[in-house]
Amino acid sequence: MPRYPYRSTSASFSFGPGPLTPAVKVILYANIAVFIAAFVAPSIVIYLGLAPVAVVERLWLWQPVTYMFVHRDLFHILFNMLALWMFGVELERLWGTQGFTRYYFVTGVGAGLTTLLVALLPIELAGAVYYSVTIGASGAIYGLLLAFALIYPNRPLLFFPIPIPVPARYFVMILGAIAFLSAVGSGGGGIAHATHLGGLVVGYLYLRRGRGGLLAELKYRYLKWKMARMRKRFGVHPGGRDWTDRIH
Repeated sequence: MPRYPYRSTSASFSFGPGPLTPAVKVILYANIAVFIAAFVAPSIVIYLGLAPVAVVERLWLWQPVTYMFVHRDLFHILFNMLALWMFGVELERLWGTQGFTRYYFVTGVGAGLTTLLVALLPIELAGAVYYSVTIGASGAIYGLLLAFALIYPNRPLLFFPIPIPVPARYFVMILGAIAFLSAVGSGGGGIAHATHLGGLVVGYLYLRRGRGGLLAELKYRYLKWKMARMRKRFGVHPGGRDWTDRIH
């Protein structure tokens, strides 16, 4: 008797994407190694964390890269590495190790440079950012979240602390809104919201780079909005054979 593979018709849920992929494994081990080193010698955080005052005045130019591997405490590194595993593994399988690694560092470094830019702006927030030390992989993690939402927009994600599945695109919109409002507001609660927002923005621009960059993207959005207004104004409907209204 021939055998046929069993396929369940009911919905199923699973936790996590499976085994670690090569780049995710190296990044995860590097973060753990630096975390242990910082636990043994806490002073290295001063040299590896991102302090705009040190980058500008002392020319510690490595900090926009090394800050991604430094974490404050166990929960800080735990949540970041959990997100790296959950979203990074699937993206690396899709893009390949080289493409994933490039994107991870572009968004992470870009988020760090965004923090430097905010620190140099003539606004009240800049002073606090200029003399603070930013650490953690959250900028790159936010970039991974954005990529995941663009590629799998309808994939359900749990929005902590509410155990309700939220489509990935709305999940990232909520996180982006929180980061933006927290960055422009006074008092960030010790969280580098400008860095988070930078990871989102840089990731979006990087993924859209094949369409002509930021100016082309803004032009495209404007033309799309203008065409929608014109269609609404003149009563233009999408193409099809079964029209119920007249076109004037």
